[in-house]
Amino acid sequence: MRPVRHVRPAVSLKKESKEVDQRMRSRLRWLMLIVVIVMVVLSARVLMLKTTDRSGYLAASIDQRTRVNTLRASRGVIFDRNGQELALSVPTNTLWADPRVIVDPPATARAVAGMLGMGPEDEAALLERLSRNTQKFAYVARELPKEAAQAVLGLGLTGIYSYIEPARVVESGAAEALIGRTDPDGLGTSGLELQYDKVLTGTDGTQMRQVDNKGRSIAGEGSVTKQPVPGDDLVLSIDKTIQYQMDAAVVARVERLSAKGGTAIAMDSRTGEILAMSNVKRRADGTVAVAQGNFAAVEAYEPGSVAKVFSISAAVNEGLVDPSTTLRVPGIVRIDNFPIRDAWPHGPIDMSVRAILSESSNIGTMMVAEKMEFTKLHDYLSAFGFGRHTGLEYPGESRGILKSVKKTYGTERSTVAYGYGFASTALQMVSAINVVANGGTFVEPRLVTATIDRSGRRETKEPSKTRPVLSASTAATMTDIMRDVVCTGTGELAKVKGMEIAGKTGTGYKVQGNGTYATDAGGRRYFASFVGFFPAQAPRVTMLVSIDEPSSSSIDRFGGTAAAPVFAQLVPTIMNELGIEPTGTDAGCQGRTATLGH
Repeated sequence: MRPVRHVRPAVSLKKESKEVDQRMRSRLRWLMLIVVIVMVVLSARVLMLKTTDRSGYLAASIDQRTRVNTLRASRGVIFDRNGQELALSVPTNTLWADPRVIVDPPATARAVAGMLGMGPEDEAALLERLSRNTQKFAYVARELPKEAAQAVLGLGLTGIYSYIEPARVVESGAAEALIGRTDPDGLGTSGLELQYDKVLTGTDGTQMRQVDNKGRSIAGEGSVTKQPVPGDDLVLSIDKTIQYQMDAAVVARVERLSAKGGTAIAMDSRTGEILAMSNVKRRADGTVAVAQGNFAAVEAYEPGSVAKVFSISAAVNEGLVDPSTTLRVPGIVRIDNFPIRDAWPHGPIDMSVRAILSESSNIGTMMVAEKMEFTKLHDYLSAFGFGRHTGLEYPGESRGILKSVKKTYGTERSTVAYGYGFASTALQMVSAINVVANGGTFVEPRLVTATIDRSGRRETKEPSKTRPVLSASTAATMTDIMRDVVCTGTGELAKVKGMEIAGKTGTGYKVQGNGTYATDAGGRRYFASFVGFFPAQAPRVTMLVSIDEPSSSSIDRFGGTAAAPVFAQLVPTIMNELGIEPTGTDAGCQGRTATLGH
């Protein structure tokens, strides 16, 4: 029997179809609503991107594809008195990286290190910088020659770029210690570079350019450049030729005497302008070279016999003695059980003030100084510039040591007369002796005579400040006695044919680590100096030469034998460079006889 098929009523089918249509329409409405909402949200977001959020995203976009390079401004040039360049900025190449785009920092660091010859430590430091992938700038290497930078760029390493920046160079190394140094960013860190940093420093410029994801400039996208403005130039009183010859002479003398170092300064007697200032040191490896530091201004030593000029000139200026005043000078004096002797043995002898200075008698000088109250001698030493800055305002310049009257006790009240118990820099000493050369007037030393701005306008500096110390007649008297020092006394090796020289030798014992003037082995170490001026009757140049620790076993360990010959060697060079006429055909010592034989 065939099954019976159930047939649904037509009414039921219509109802079911209607329900399906309603559900479809409902779903379509919801779908349309969702689409509308999405479109509204998208439209709102697009609107926000074009309005309120535009600046932020635009800035991020620009930042991502913009490279901003600083165009370093050149520091001002430093010239000598004749317009020759002493220090200037030269273009060098700096390599830098964008760590964000470097794919393989270790491989990149290894490739760069291999090309530049970096050691393991430098390579590790470079890798650490390249691995900072949240930063967009890191130095790779600075102040490279063009060839080295191009070799690295030729590797085609992603994220490694270069730009040009100036580096400081001192021409021929002349006056390098005096000029000082700059750091890699071009800021002065020592010497005149530090002292005049604001004058020499220019204003950096900038360059902005658009790049693609490989760091290549995008064609058609313009760059914006603000040009750098260079710093102002300095004109120094230094004479490059004199400086070069002085450096060479001091280096040679230090080498010959197996000394620790040497210093020399030449200054214009009338204006205080420094013509040359040399600093020489023996390195740890035993070689001798021009030093990096300006020790002539920052290191102080007990000057020894050079200081006799000041105590004797004070007594002359006070009218207490004259060159012919004669004193009975014993062979030894004890003060607080401390023995004081002269450099040569003698019994009680009659010595004139002229002989006391020309033969450099410690005891005689002390006896002359004792004719004054100690406070008066102290006032004179201060007026000569000891215990105070010279006025040069050089960075790190030392005041030296001159204790107050109340803090100077016992033997020091006697020994300061002949150069012990106070300390002086070479700069202070040459400035003090220059009082005699300059007719009794102290003139502050100076190094900078003018500045030149970027438009070429020259601004001359004010003349050096001065102060009276001695009368003109006292200065003339001391000059005459100091000529005897060179002609017949301890400074005979400073004689120069065709030029009259006045000067004074000084041989100071150096205090040792044990607090005495003797080494643990019982020996001595010396600081040998000669300071003088020429032409003696109308001084143009005052000059000091000091040799630090010449060999104690050599006869050339004294001021008259270690330093005076360098003085004599430099005089003809200075005469020629400054156009100083000879004073005759000989040393101008005719008629001057030895004041004391020993």
